Amino acid sequence: MTRPDNSRMHTAEHVLNQTMVRVLGCGRCFSAHINPKKSKCDYRFDRPLSDAEAGEIEFGVNEVLAAGVAVHVQMMPLEQARESFDLTRLPDPSVEAVRIVHVGDYDSCPCSGDHVSNTSEIGPFCLTTHSWEDGVLRLRFKLSPPAEDL
Repeated sequence: MTRPDNSRMHTAEHVLNQTMVRVLGCGRCFSAHINPKKSKCDYRFDRPLSDAEAGEIEFGVNEVLAAGVAVHVQMMPLEQARESFDLTRLPDPSVEAVRIVHVGDYDSCPCSGDHVSNTSEIGPFCLTTHSWEDGVLRLRFKLSPPAEDL
């Protein structure tokens, strides 16, 4: 059974990725380490992130989390998924259908991980640090418990 903290953190990663795409125009992370207490995502990026941009990213993620957006899963035929998504990280390219995770209308991507059913279950997102080296922007983040858990 999946630990709820991993589901919270993993869903927050989806929102962070889409926020990075929308705010900075970069691609989704190419590497992620998701842990219950703290996580990190690595992005291909051409410069360091400013503190103002970091604040904008954190604000954008928290806006989506606080909005109580429904999260649902859709099985999509492989050929249809290939038209809409980057499938290079698909673990088994011989599948007939791909599992697509939707965070409302905000984000959709192929994923096999566990997720919460609504972003209101995640709690506040904190971008703890960010660094840049050799074209890689690393964002480290953690989550506070949802309001109902306090």
